[in-house]
Amino acid sequence: MIVMGASLGGLQAVQTLLADLPATFGLPIVIVLHRHRESDVALIDLLQRSCLLRVSEAIDKQPIEVGAVYVGPPDYHVLIDHDHLALSIDDLVRFARPSIDVLFESASTYGERVICVVLTGGGADGALGAAAIESAGGTVIVQSPGSAACGDMPAAAIAATRRAEILGLESIAGRLVQLAT
Repeated sequence: MIVMGASLGGLQAVQTLLADLPATFGLPIVIVLHRHRESDVALIDLLQRSCLLRVSEAIDKQPIEVGAVYVGPPDYHVLIDHDHLALSIDDLVRFARPSIDVLFESASTYGERVICVVLTGGGADGALGAAAIESAGGTVIVQSPGSAACGDMPAAAIAATRRAEILGLESIAGRLVQLAT
């Protein structure tokens, strides 16, 4: 399973990454993008245009399927609950709901079977969750701060981990394909 988080500049980064994945990509992807509470589902249509995989907004209790991309809805935390998605309206975490840390920490139960990707963004959301995934034996990939629209989140994730793979945005999809095989 792949869990991914992005904030400032994240839409473009996610579009670029998803566009580089083949239609045969064999892992589910769950994405948290910091977005305004009033955001609509036009984001899903926008991402679907550049992605060969099925893109949908996450729904509470939804089974996680291989080859699907799930995007957290605005104003809900997204969690991994066994092989299902769970949505929560718990308090903001690091001033955000959805929180990347909440998604990553819940996915850490997958141990070495989870890959987290920290993309562009301001602040430090995702750093603690990336550290939890690394501690559980998972793989951490971080967009190089220099290739990010805002390097704060990637820099925080790098500082919180010891073995993060630091890659330019254009290299991340290829690495995910390698890891998925």
